[in-house]
Amino acid sequence: MKPAHPLEPGDEIRTRVNGSERIVIVEQLITKRVGAAVAVQCMIDKSPPPPDPQVAALMPRRDRGAGLPTKRERRETDRLLGREGD
Repeated sequence: MKPAHPLEPGDEIRTRVNGSERIVIVEQLITKRVGAAVAVQCMIDKSPPPPDPQVAALMPRRDRGAGLPTKRERRETDRLLGREGD
């Protein structure tokens, strides 16, 4: 869905916020700006639950701006994950 696309009740909006996906279904349209409490009543949040912090800490992450891993780094990663000789 493009940003300029007019919304209708029943439309599903998917966004990524801080690395997690947010899924919202439009239930009712609002013609003017309202507070957050009223806005929440006009949508249904179908977002998946956030990952467990302990599981998220175990997932490998690369520093922002580090670029692609070098061949040496890929080999070290493969060795750690037990994928030697592939």
